[in-house]
Parts: sequence; C-alpha cells; structure tokens
Amino acid sequence: MAVLHNPVNRELLRKQLMVETFHRVTLSFYRYVHIADPSAFRDQLYREWQALGCFGRIYLAHEGINAQMSIPEHAMDAFRDNLQQHEALRGVPLKIAVEDDGKSFYKLTLKIRPKIVADGIDDPAFDSSKVGRHLNAAEFNAAMEEPGTLVVDMRNHYESKIGHFEGAILPDVDTFREELEQVPRLLAGQEDRKILLYCTGGIRCEKASAWLKHQGFNDVNQLHGGIIDYARQIREQGLPNKFKGRNFVFDERMGERISDDVLGKCDLCGEPCDHYTNCARKACHQLFIQCPACSERLQGCCGPACQELLDQTSSNKTPADKATTATSVNNPNPGKYTKGRLKQEKPK
Repeated sequence: MAVLHNPVNRELLRKQLMVETFHRVTLSFYRYVHIADPSAFRDQLYREWQALGCFGRIYLAHEGINAQMSIPEHAMDAFRDNLQQHEALRGVPLKIAVEDDGKSFYKLTLKIRPKIVADGIDDPAFDSSKVGRHLNAAEFNAAMEEPGTLVVDMRNHYESKIGHFEGAILPDVDTFREELEQVPRLLAGQEDRKILLYCTGGIRCEKASAWLKHQGFNDVNQLHGGIIDYARQIREQGLPNKFKGRNFVFDERMGERISDDVLGKCDLCGEPCDHYTNCARKACHQLFIQCPACSERLQGCCGPACQELLDQTSSNKTPADKATTATSVNNPNPGKYTKGRLKQEKPK
C-alpha cells in the first residue's frame, strides 16, 4: 500500500525544491460543499496530486475543502482536468498568487478537520449558506466611497499589520474565532449601515458575512475572491488600488506586495519594514517583523536570548531550560505561540 504522506524530512525537501529546474504556480481555492467521506476523498486526492508533483496545504471536512497549493507549471492543464473529474471540485475558481517565486510550499499535506476554517460557532439556528452579497473589485471600490460605509478586515492582527484597505476597521485578534466574537460587538448599533468585509481569498468572509446577517446586520457585503483576486482585477482593469501594503499569505512567502506602501515596522528597531519571518531558533519559531539590518545582527533570531541559544554548541542546560530562557525574554505569554506579538502584551 502506498504511503499517503511525505516521510522525507523538511530540510531535504527544501533542498530538493531549490534545485528544481521548472517553475511552479502558487494558487488557492476553497469550496463549501458536502463531502460524505472526507478521509476517503483525502486519500484519493493525495494519490492523484502527488502523481502530478503538487505541493501544498489542504484542509478537508464534511463542509468542504480549503486549499493553498504549488503546482508544476507544466502540470497545470492536468491539474485543472483533475479538478473537473471530481464533482465537488468541478468549476471551482482558482486564485493565482500575485507574487510568486515558485517556492511557496515544499511538500504535499492534506489534513482532515472538523471545519475547513475554525470558527467556534455552535448555534443550531445559524445557516451558513445565507451569505452576504459578493462584490467584485470595481463594486467594492465604489461601495467604499458611499457615505456611512464600514469596511472590516476579517483577518488576524498580524495580517492587517502589514497591509489593509484604506480606513478599514482592524480587529486586534489572534484567530478567526476571536474575530467572529469581537466584530459584532465592534459594530453594535450599526445594523443598518453598509458593511464591507474582506479577507485573503474570501473563505473567512463566507462564514463572517452569514454570521453578521444572523446577528441582525442588514446590508452585509464581501469582497469576492478576497485580496488576492482584488489585486488581479485592479491590474487587469486599471482600477484604483485602495489596498495599501502587503497581503499576508500562509506559506513560505509570508506576503505578496499589493502596493508600494510599507505599513509595518521592524519589531526590534522600529524601522519601516513589512517582512515577516520566523525566529531562526526552531524551538522558538516566533513570527515577527524583522528588517535586514536586525536579521543580520541577530542571525535571524527574535532577540539576543534566542541568538545566544542558537550559537551555543555545548551547554549543561537541557532543551527545556533553553526554551524557557528565551521564552521568558522574548515571548510575553510563555507556553503560547504568539504570532506577531513580539515583546508586547496582548490588550485586555
């Protein structure tokens, strides 16, 4: 029986990716559709996509599929044909990356989840199919200009930190689950105003728009295809770009530039910067913004403590001791992976 996962270690996989002689296309897609047996479908897709040389991170659940993938350019036609062979995936829109060096993923991972986006919703009366109105880029731009319109970023705080739409409400949250709790409170009393929602590729807004309508908001709209497709449309149609900065993405690129504006600051020195990285000390792996100068000075680490531990070739400390040392200095919330909150407490 074939092994339906990749057993090769990540360092070797990354090296293999770097020496590939062909180009890859980074794309994403999602669909809310009933999948009767996610495990069987997962195994079937793994066999078929592995044979095509596809990489990516794909989540499947009874409610649908959420995929971010890297496809060999020479296999794109075969990949599209493969999607057409599955009723659940037939005709699914593909969103092509705005910036792509072909190194977004280095292996193929398909996982089964209770939901394709963790939302924390447990309300039997909630109907997720009653979504808001989908707007294309031109319609979204026009709606932003209407008096009284509220624009809401449905992404996490570290995403909006490096890029967002002009004048948008930017909830300070770590997860989509928290966002669905906070946004109705932020918008309380504004139930009759026009609300525009946006996210990376559109999947979070599908749930969020339906949830806000369920909460009594009457004019809920969402950017169809998210920031990724917005960028494509404005470039193809010559539309004004109302998104400033970079669009955070959940792959090795960690972002793609939508405008030349730099909204972020280096978490270590405060210089303008919108480049996210993970701490070079793997036991830490803190996500943070780091400028080239600080990266060189600290060897890609999030602070002197992690740099010191990275440099240590021999020590009497155990791995647990080392993790504790760096965490107590750089991570304000020991024991919790705090994305994008280097050296600062989360607001109460």
